[in-house]
Amino acid sequence: MRTIRKIERSIPDLKQRKKVAAYARVSMESERMHHSLSAQVSYYSSLIQKNPDWEYAGVYADYGISGTGMKKRQEFRRMLEDAEAGKIDIILTKSIQRFARNTVDLLRTVRHLKELGIEVWFEKENIHTMSGDGELMMTILASFAQEESRSISENVRWRIKKQFEQGNPNSRFRVYGYRWEGDDLVVVPEEAAVVRRIFQNFLDGKSRLETEREFAAEGITTRNGCRWMDSNIKVVLTNVTYTGNMLFQKEYVTDPILKKRKKNRGELPKYYVENTHEPIIDKKTFDYVQQEMARRKELGALANKSLNTTCFTGKIKCGICGRSYMHNLRTDRGFEEFWDCGSHKLKGRNCGAKGSIPQAVLVKECAEVLGLDAFDEQAFLDQVEKIVVPEYHVMVFCMKNGQKLIRHWVSTAKKDCWTEEYKNRQRAWMKNYMANGKGTRFSAFTTRIRCAVCGHAFRRCKQRKKQGISVHWRCGQGGKCSSLSVREEDLMKIAADAMGLEAFDGDRFREEIDFMEAGAEDRIIIHFKDVRIQTVPWTKPKKQGTRHTETYKEYMSQLGKKGWTPERKQRMSEQMKALRKERGENWQRQ
Repeated sequence: MRTIRKIERSIPDLKQRKKVAAYARVSMESERMHHSLSAQVSYYSSLIQKNPDWEYAGVYADYGISGTGMKKRQEFRRMLEDAEAGKIDIILTKSIQRFARNTVDLLRTVRHLKELGIEVWFEKENIHTMSGDGELMMTILASFAQEESRSISENVRWRIKKQFEQGNPNSRFRVYGYRWEGDDLVVVPEEAAVVRRIFQNFLDGKSRLETEREFAAEGITTRNGCRWMDSNIKVVLTNVTYTGNMLFQKEYVTDPILKKRKKNRGELPKYYVENTHEPIIDKKTFDYVQQEMARRKELGALANKSLNTTCFTGKIKCGICGRSYMHNLRTDRGFEEFWDCGSHKLKGRNCGAKGSIPQAVLVKECAEVLGLDAFDEQAFLDQVEKIVVPEYHVMVFCMKNGQKLIRHWVSTAKKDCWTEEYKNRQRAWMKNYMANGKGTRFSAFTTRIRCAVCGHAFRRCKQRKKQGISVHWRCGQGGKCSSLSVREEDLMKIAADAMGLEAFDGDRFREEIDFMEAGAEDRIIIHFKDVRIQTVPWTKPKKQGTRHTETYKEYMSQLGKKGWTPERKQRMSEQMKALRKERGENWQRQ
């Protein structure tokens, strides 16, 4: 017998190509470094495209950016986003130093890429992150790279220090009122006039807030066209550069890796260089302004005459956050003064201190602590150091003689503000609000339907039924009054007929009719605004329902008999006997 063998068509196994990208970086902006970056980009573009097993995924390059952080490296972050999107399988880079000089960032990034199945190749160190000992070698070399960066930073710091010792600035810093011409600071006349005005306003006793408002009203802006703020004005008042002298190393970098800057408050030496440029403010005036600023800072809010201060300003402290209590006014219930923690006005930083202290309570408690019949501001300032509020309704008076007095108080502010005048005003407002049908809860009949029996106002009631919602009006006294309820549709029909309308109109009703008397058994009386009175016969309609058929009645009867079994009868009988025995003869009344 013949043997037949079928030869299948062979399909070649095409190997999927890897998507390969490269990363390049130089940290200094110079012509030589720019050529270096261009050379790296060209080299990796050619390398990837020559390999038949690789698919070109691009070259990402950061120019003039340090490798100690990731925030400012836009191309590096774009490469990571593309990697997360599945556009890259392998990343090539020259060395660990080019990829990152921060060990923590390097390890975090490489491990994240490893979880995504993406390998990083460091060409100089010959490390592949997917290999067994790749991460160990990378960690060791990354630590060397980080320390190298730290060493470079220390060398730069030493060079800057030597410049300061020689009286030379580190850079061409920007300062309002001057501009750089070569190595010299030259006065800008227009800006210098603004600087002199800031100092003069302060010498005239004006606060920084007043100067800010003046400049805003006159349209005076900063060099960048922005509004002058309190912080900008403070910088001008404290900048010794305006005296023709320079102070170097006012700030310093705490860590070369994290790049955090900090004000120099004595941690490092400062360098004061005299007569370096033309002054705008004389040194004597500048020194006086610094002394005055220190004095005003000691006084706190009392030194700022643009604020509405009292003897209590800065004296009442929150026992939770330590902030001062602030003076507030409330006019919706008359003129009401109270004090509460300043953190309440800071968005998202409320310390949680509950309640406020009414001004009347504060004055009363202070007078009792000082042993006075009436409160005396001068006596308070002379004897009381501060008032601490540890919790609501508690005040701790810290006296200047070292004594501490604890006072517990009860607020009657809400009760006191509800005077008869305010109550009458609120009643009139509420009546007008409801009568005009404002809000979803009120209709044209609100406050305009009165009980014919007791004179009380009717209220609107809703009842859910199978046919829908039934709306009717009845006396607000409820079961205490014998008046009848009236359906809203009946009231609308009667009111429309009385006004000569085919359909009810709420606006016309408010204009023409003052009120309606309802609830009597035989009539509804309409009082018009033109003093006319119209009596309309009315009888409460009988309840309408569907009568049960004989078949339905028989069905319900059989259903009841079926459920009333002998066992149930016996159980109910025993329960009733036990109830009679427990309660005695008067068991029904109970």
